[in-house]
Formats: sequence, structure tokens, C-alpha cells
Amino acid sequence: MEAPVFEEFDPESDCECPGCAARRRSGRLSPFAPLTPFGGRPSARRALVVAAASAAALGAAHPAPAVAAPQAPGRPGVPAGDEPATPQGRKAPLHGPVGRPARPSGLARPVSAPPTTRADIVRRAKAWVSAQVPYSMSSYWYDGYRQDCSGFVSMAWNLPGNEWTGSLDQFGTRISKEELQPGDILLFHNRSDPEKGSHVVIFGGWTDSMHRYYVVYEQTRPTTRRQATPYAYWSHSDQYVPYRYKGLAPPAPDAAGTVGAAGAAGSGPVGGSVPATPFPGRAAFGPGADNAHVTLLGRLLVERGAGRFYGSGPGPLWSAADGRATQAFQRAQGWSGADADGLPGPRTWSLLITGKGRSIGSGGGSASSGGGQPPATGPRPGGAPALPAGPRVLAYPGRAVFRPGAQSAYVTELGRQLVRKGFGRFYTTGPGPRWGEADRRGVEAFQRAQGWRGAAADGSPGPETWRRLFS
Repeated sequence: MEAPVFEEFDPESDCECPGCAARRRSGRLSPFAPLTPFGGRPSARRALVVAAASAAALGAAHPAPAVAAPQAPGRPGVPAGDEPATPQGRKAPLHGPVGRPARPSGLARPVSAPPTTRADIVRRAKAWVSAQVPYSMSSYWYDGYRQDCSGFVSMAWNLPGNEWTGSLDQFGTRISKEELQPGDILLFHNRSDPEKGSHVVIFGGWTDSMHRYYVVYEQTRPTTRRQATPYAYWSHSDQYVPYRYKGLAPPAPDAAGTVGAAGAAGSGPVGGSVPATPFPGRAAFGPGADNAHVTLLGRLLVERGAGRFYGSGPGPLWSAADGRATQAFQRAQGWSGADADGLPGPRTWSLLITGKGRSIGSGGGSASSGGGQPPATGPRPGGAPALPAGPRVLAYPGRAVFRPGAQSAYVTELGRQLVRKGFGRFYTTGPGPRWGEADRRGVEAFQRAQGWRGAAADGSPGPETWRRLFS
């Protein structure tokens, strides 16, 4: 049996994130502590656990060497796994450097800050979160931006090239904590050693009235993520500086002369992002096809929730990723059989070009509907307990909730999120509050989609499965 690529640990009891704090206040099940992001070294983590246990048994007075991480936050509830490991490329043009990357120079140069709005900044950031763009300091996403933290901000701010943490401040105006609004950034540039700790994130709004936590959009390992983060960041908190983009334009008023909700919050459908393009014919797609229509198809599919199928790209050469993504979109429309064969026909193409139909993982509704956020709290059918009120960060409720015969609102919410993510094909009715085989098979399919095998894909949701499912 192939060894699992990670291990899911039961949550600790001292996590300070808003979801776990609410869990402790409500006296419910154990809270969920953030975990080391997938892609780390589980063997090292196991060694750390064994070393700590051995030290306790021997009455050792000194901590194990593995505990002393150079960037450890030094506060309870903030794991070293959330520390940024952010080696980054230097300034470079879009779609990658020509020859060697452009090196920063001490010469002053004019700074071009194309106009954009807060809504567009947040929308572009959300697109990378939805696509789960893999972190890389040398790879470039299909939009031309480098897949590291500074490339992510360059993309969200719609800059003409890929900047780095040492140059992004030229495109912004320094502001105070009290002035922060969605679309602004928090920047830490370590001048003495730029590749040690330097990081930049996008501010998405406060999660509490005391302004202790905020929603962060960031590019870090393994993929782009959105989560609640303590102000200013997990580590080097006193060295992060808020900036506001210089080219920020006011949101456009609607017909009544007021700013619409979509403009204020940065939400809205992603469909219709390209001019209407006639269907090029079935011969343009499938094995061996190599043309611009394949690239456009991939871009539209990524906008509609198919980013997880692509490790890089999309590109002009047809691949299995294009076929799987197309089939997932077709199944999201409720099609099956020959109508969901993974090859785009006129109906598939029309829905993608116009931005209509259901997005992958939406579970219903229009392109603007999607998953990732827990619904408002309230009573649930069947007498199941309501989810705890408070912050939007939904804490992991513990393994006991997902055992055969268990019944709770968390089971219902898990099933709904599986449907939103495109793993609801095992349900004939529901999802409902009672844990069953359909739930287990859906979780197993989701785990296998992460590349996990063996005991890591047994259909039982652990903390890491829960975090990824609701991220």
C-alpha cells in the first residue's frame, strides 16, 4: 500500500483563531488548530512529537532542537507551519523573464500604476484562491504573473510586470492600521536578507470588532489561500507595513447613483470575462489539439472553479487536465453520459463564453454561486443542532461527529460543501444530518483529488481535510 503523503493530527486546545475561540466559548467539541500546510515534512513533524514525548519522559530541562524554529511566532496557537516560506523571484516581465530576471537598481524610474478598483483587486485575488494556484518562484500562471507572494499582489493590483517585495512599495501609499480596507496590502521586506521572512499579503477585511484578526489573501505553499490571520501576521508582526495602491479608482455608481454591493465587496460573477467567440468546432479540442482555443477554454474553466485540475497553465496543447475540467463543468450542469464526455460542444462553449450555467462545485444556481463559506446560522431540519454563531471561520468539530450513525448539522454542512466542490455524485438524496456511506465516499473522492492515498484517503474527514474543504 502506498504511504500517505501527510498525516492528519487531532486539533490542539489552545488555537487562537476566531473559529476555535468561538468553539471554546460555546463549550462544544475540541477546536481546530491550524496545521502545517500540505507539502511540508510530515516525517519531521512525527520526529518532533516523538522527541517532545521522550524529553517529557526523561524529565529533560531543555527543549528539543527541532522546536526552535528561526521564525517561530513565540505565541500559543500560532503554529510554525503558518510561517511564510517565501523565496521569490526578482522583478520580471509578464509571462516570465527573457534571459535573466530583471535585477532591482538604485536608479529612480517612473512608476506606472494602472487604474483599478477595490472590487477588481479582491476579485482577482479570489480567482487565484478558487484556482488553487500552486506556489512557485519560477513558474508563471496563465495570466502572466509569477506564482509567488509578490507576483500574486502584482496580479491583484494589475501591475504591468512582476514586482518583488523590495519594489511593491513604489506602487502604494503608506497608510495606518485604522485606514485599512479590502484591496490594501501588508508588506514586510527584510532588507538584510530579502529571502528570509519577506512576505506580502492582501487585506480582505476585519473579522472582529477589536481588529485583532483579518481575512488575508496570500500566495504561499502549497497554494493560494484565504483565511483569518492575526494582525499584522503570524510572524514579524511588528514589521509589516500597510500600503494602499496608488492607482485606486472609486467604484462606479449604479443607475441610482450609489455604489453597488458587488463594487463594495469585490464579489460578482466571473462569467463573460472575454468577448463573445464563436464555437470553433469539435476538431479544435481533444488529444493532439494545439491552438489558442484550448488555452481560452482552460482559462474559462479555471474561472468557473476548475483550477484544481491544472498543475500549471492552462496552455494551447490539449491535456488530460482540460478533459477532466471540461467534464467536471458538464457534470455541474447536471449532464451525464455522452453529454459529459469531457469534450466541449456548442452548448458547453456557449455557457463558458457567456458566463452562464453552474460553476464547478456550485451545486446549483448561477455562475456567481459557489462554496467555501458556511451559511448563516439557525435551526436545521430534523432537530439537528445549529452551527455556532459568530465568526465565519468554521472550526473542525472533531472526528466523533463523522462516525457511522452520528447526526449533526456538521454532517449536513460537510455534505453541502462536498456538493459545492463537485464531489456530490454519491448522493441520491440530501445531503442530510446523519453520517452515511454517501458522505464517506464523497470525502474519499475529495481526499484522492488532493493526491492522497492509503490511510490518508479513507473517507474520514480529519482536520486537514476539513480545512481544505472549507478553504
